[in-house]
Amino acid sequence: MKRHVAILVFDDVEVLDFAGPFEVFALADELHDHAVFHTFTLALKPGTVRTRNGLKIVPDFTLESCPLPHVFVIPGGAGTRPLLQMPSLLEWLRVKSRKIELLMSVCTGALVLARAGLLDGLRATTHHAYLDELRALAPRTEIDPEARFVDNGQVLTAAGISAGIDCSLHVVERLLGAAAAETTARTMEYRRA
Repeated sequence: MKRHVAILVFDDVEVLDFAGPFEVFALADELHDHAVFHTFTLALKPGTVRTRNGLKIVPDFTLESCPLPHVFVIPGGAGTRPLLQMPSLLEWLRVKSRKIELLMSVCTGALVLARAGLLDGLRATTHHAYLDELRALAPRTEIDPEARFVDNGQVLTAAGISAGIDCSLHVVERLLGAAAAETTARTMEYRRA
């Protein structure tokens, strides 16, 4: 089965937070004859997104136009703070999470999951500089300051920036097996933590 991997992008998204997972899933797909993942970006509205430090990207879909994701990735960056004040996005997450196979955050993307109530009763992590902010938003969540990533089954959270690559490789391993994850990491010249 070819899974849809949707990666949310927004103004001031941290580049490696979304580009790292994108590379992992797209490369794993390439290494499997383009038969396992359809990796794409989506945004809240059509048009160009300006990432942290000015990189411009054009997302493939909007929330309304994208196929139902099997894997949904919420990266971090300063742009997550406005997302916390968007009831329509938070409700979309709550509703779609009932059908999404795996929901993953990188860095402060965990704040969005917390605001949507999707971390209640779970363990979670985020970038070390934002652990207190996550604690404040998720009082019913066990925050793990030492974890590179946390796997709760359906919901996964990764610490800052490059930890998103480790978490994505972990997802590849869960879905395709250890050999697929190791081959993907080796092809990327990436040493897993």
